[in-house]
Amino acid sequence: MEALILVAETGGPTMLARIGVMRALNRHVERVFNPDRKGHHWGKRKLKRDQ
Repeated sequence: MEALILVAETGGPTMLARIGVMRALNRHVERVFNPDRKGHHWGKRKLKRDQ
């Protein structure tokens, strides 16, 4: 809340205030790992010397 007041009064760093507010709103939300969301990229590229 201090960062939000700092932004309102003196034009301080808005991104820090936004991060603080979003963390406060989502503090009781448990993050769940979803393995189907995105594939990994390990091992897809080969070096030119290995071709």
